Amino acid sequence: MPVAVDPADFTWGGDGPADVVARVRAVCVAVDHNDPLNEAAELHLKHHGLSEARLWISGDVGFALLHDGLLDLAVAPDARGRGRGQALAITALADGAPVSAWSHGDHPGAAELAGQFHLERVRELWVMRRPTSDALAEPTSPDGVLVRGFRPGDEDQLIRVNAAAFAAHPEQAGMDAANLAERMAEPWFDPAGLLVADRDGRMLGFHWTKRHSADLGEVYVVGIAPEAQGMGLGKVLTLAGLHHLADAGVSEVLLYVESDNAPAISLYSGLGFTHAARDTHVMYRR
Repeated sequence: MPVAVDPADFTWGGDGPADVVARVRAVCVAVDHNDPLNEAAELHLKHHGLSEARLWISGDVGFALLHDGLLDLAVAPDARGRGRGQALAITALADGAPVSAWSHGDHPGAAELAGQFHLERVRELWVMRRPTSDALAEPTSPDGVLVRGFRPGDEDQLIRVNAAAFAAHPEQAGMDAANLAERMAEPWFDPAGLLVADRDGRMLGFHWTKRHSADLGEVYVVGIAPEAQGMGLGKVLTLAGLHHLADAGVSEVLLYVESDNAPAISLYSGLGFTHAARDTHVMYRR
């Protein structure tokens, strides 16, 4: 049976339950090529532990994490098919409250488990990729617009543009000063890779790039202020970020986009990004 973890027993990077989570994540990445925890879940555990979160572990081969109405559940590949995932789900979903859960990689086992617990498929998030070896156009900024790297003091304007650009987005819209500081404290953060577009000192948009490794980069977030829509800044900033990542030496760049965001998919496809069916993340909801 799954065991509930006392918040006092969880320390990010420590032994015990935290080590179980780390080891299950590592083996899932190695076998499934997908991390069962997304960035938001990792940052919560790293900076806040089990504050406003609940964690259950199944021996040393599985875990379920419930936070902010989101369920993350994973079982090590060699321990699947023995009812551990079902037992974790029964425990985590026992109160009947509304909940959402991601299946990273659209795993058939996750679809089966979602059906057992009456969770409906409600979102698809695509991963699109392009090699940096493909030719890339040079960005041309609109008159009076300067594209530059992030500078200390840009934080408030970045939060303003992000909130306006992603007002309807269920995750990104919530970025505040504390969350921004947490992201900027990550080892991968590079101010030169956070490109902003401003005119007369007012930020109009930004493209935050991310390097996962020496070979892999990401179009992490592209946000355009509503008053700057229609200026072509999305393409300009995306191109500028892609050049930055290529110059840094990565061989591939990925991005995440909602499967129903036709304008964004059209933009990224035009820049050489492609999507494979296996590169799909699915959200289920009860």
